[in-house]
Parts: sequence; structure tokens; C-alpha cells
Amino acid sequence: MSTKRPHYYDADDLAKFGSIGRVNKELGDAYFNYYNKAMAAGALSAREKSLIALAVAHALKCPYCIDAYTQSCLEKGSDEAEMNEAVHVAAAMTAGISLVHSVQMQNKIDDLSI
Repeated sequence: MSTKRPHYYDADDLAKFGSIGRVNKELGDAYFNYYNKAMAAGALSAREKSLIALAVAHALKCPYCIDAYTQSCLEKGSDEAEMNEAVHVAAAMTAGISLVHSVQMQNKIDDLSI
């Protein structure tokens, strides 16, 4: 019998993320190696990368990532105004991406109207 959880996402599960390689250690290790290289300071600072990650977390609606990157951004010196602005950029991009697809709809309407 399964244990009923009080909500769909359990914040404690974020701490279990390291176990994603439990059944396939090679792929789990490969992911973490890639992730660590991608998130390391380079042309962008670690702080900037955390802001990007926070924005992506909101765009893709991942509560685990929102929690993790909110904390990461604060630890790396971002303030709430910067974080909020990053989220608004993600929201504007998401809206624009959805809206630009209406051109496909318009093209289909035009094709069917001929």
C-alpha cells in the first residue's frame, strides 16, 4: 500500500536528486559531470548562471528547481529585484514563444481560405 503524500511535490525529494543514478550510475555520473561543467563560472559568472537557471525553472514550472535556484541566487549575491526581473524575462519569452506560433495558425487559415 502506498503512503499518501500531502501534496504532489515533496520538498524533501530535492535532497534525493543525487540518487538519480541509482539504477544507472554511468548516466547519472555523466549528467552531474555535464551539469557541474555547465554551471561553473566561464564567460558567464556562477551568479548569472543561477539567475538563468531560476528563470528556466519558472518557465518549465519545476518547484524543486525554483527552491534550489532561489537559494542559489541569494547565496551568490542576487537580490529579490534581480530574481524577479529574471522571472519576468522568462515569462515574457514564454508568452512570446506561444504567441509567435499563432503565425502557424494564420498560415493554415490562409491556406484553407484559398
